[in-house]
Amino acid sequence: MNGDLRGLVLLTTTLMTGLMAGLYFAFAVAVMPGLGRSDNRTFVEAMQRVNVAILNGWFGLAFGGALVLGGIAAALHWHGEGRPALPWIIAGVVLYAVSLVVTMGLNVPLNDKLAAAGEPGAIRDLAAVRDDFEAAWVRWNVIRTLVTTAALGCLAWAMRVGHATGRA
Repeated sequence: MNGDLRGLVLLTTTLMTGLMAGLYFAFAVAVMPGLGRSDNRTFVEAMQRVNVAILNGWFGLAFGGALVLGGIAAALHWHGEGRPALPWIIAGVVLYAVSLVVTMGLNVPLNDKLAAAGEPGAIRDLAAVRDDFEAAWVRWNVIRTLVTTAALGCLAWAMRVGHATGRA
């Protein structure tokens, strides 16, 4: 039973991390390049609306759940048969935590600054607001995409190590 619980928690952690990596990846390869081709008002308004819409329960579940369940997965693998996967789980959790630091320390403050600029129709210099936001936000999003994808790789490898040894 304990092996089943360990495997289920690790699988769920891996899936949630994958959802976050996929979300960041989608922004990196489609959303931001698409918005990058729009005019300043469209860009600012769309990003302001996205930054409000993303604050929902489904996002919160994956965003926070990956870290919480990652910690639980590490604890469940700490002793006994699950131990071979532990270094990979720890690496995945640490990398995911780095992505949260990037998000909360860099992307979110940029989002907040964009929101504080006000309604796009009332902003005097939309180009300056966009310039203060876009390049930095895109750069940090690419970094968190890479880090979260690396976390996903570590967690997937932890599942592989656990499966290969019969100890997931």
